[in-house]
Amino acid sequence: MGDVGVPGVENTPGLARWIRDNGLPGAGDDLTVALIAGGRSNLTYRLEFRAPGDAAPGAAGPAVPVTRLVLRRPPLGHVLPTAHDMGREYRVLSALHGTAVPVPRPVALCPDTEVIGAPFYLMEWVDGVVFRTSEDARLLSPAQAAVVCEAFAAMLATIHGLDVAAVGLDGFGKPDGSMARQLAEGGPGGAAGTLVHGDFRIDNMLIRPAPEPRIAAVVDWEMSTLGDPLADLGLSLVYWTEAGEEDLLPHAMGESVTTGAGFLTRDQVTARYADLTGRDLSRLDYYMAFGCFKLAVVLEGIHARFLQHKTVGEGFEREGEAVATLIGRAHQLLDGGA
Repeated sequence: MGDVGVPGVENTPGLARWIRDNGLPGAGDDLTVALIAGGRSNLTYRLEFRAPGDAAPGAAGPAVPVTRLVLRRPPLGHVLPTAHDMGREYRVLSALHGTAVPVPRPVALCPDTEVIGAPFYLMEWVDGVVFRTSEDARLLSPAQAAVVCEAFAAMLATIHGLDVAAVGLDGFGKPDGSMARQLAEGGPGGAAGTLVHGDFRIDNMLIRPAPEPRIAAVVDWEMSTLGDPLADLGLSLVYWTEAGEEDLLPHAMGESVTTGAGFLTRDQVTARYADLTGRDLSRLDYYMAFGCFKLAVVLEGIHARFLQHKTVGEGFEREGEAVATLIGRAHQLLDGGA
């Protein structure tokens, strides 16, 4: 029998029944559900199916074939009407699958809240490593770390270079004047609108490190839209912690993967992106300040859910601590650069 569920997916039998009724991979097989750690907003779960009567993982005997999928659902607790839209996230995955931007193959979307208590979607399982901390970074040689950094900048440039109309994402957002609607005073004119990931960082990628590091999938597209690509870059650089800055984002693990040996500096990543795109980055301080403000708002919402005991997983007690730090850094960037 499958397990009795985990917070956010308590109704495992109902989920298994929905999967079976829709003829999806694993239909009819025993189902277990486990939370995948690391998500701070939308919740992500690993689904495993094995035929009834087969041995459990770790049991003696021959290896048991297992079908794996990933389930994504909104966070627990109060959710704003326009936030955590499973349909939007599923749409962008459907549009990007098969393009130069690798994403997990979308499998099915369920808008029915009766199945697990919220809308959700399923996507394929992608093998890869999520690098979150300096300890994780030790899996990479300095040369491999440099390759990952180059791939990081190249992938962001690729996302921003996609033909939105060709992949079917016309109308996915309102790119014209996107920055003016956010921080009008003293702002740049704004770059031409592109697809933006909205939360592009090292640990939102699945990486296959050997023999040559490559990005197997870019995940967590919940904040994607059409907008100013430099705002996307600015937020990515806020996340890009350097040696000596380990306490800059206390919510984020304390030790950042990008402080590891061989990782490029923030300026080097910026230069690589500029080389690939030709974009004018002279007002990057403004975009990084906007990234600080944006991240502060997101963390304040997560902190509110933590205080309501609506978060799932560990480490959420640190989210609120980063808000004042981010606001202070934003003002420093706006006042004189950093």
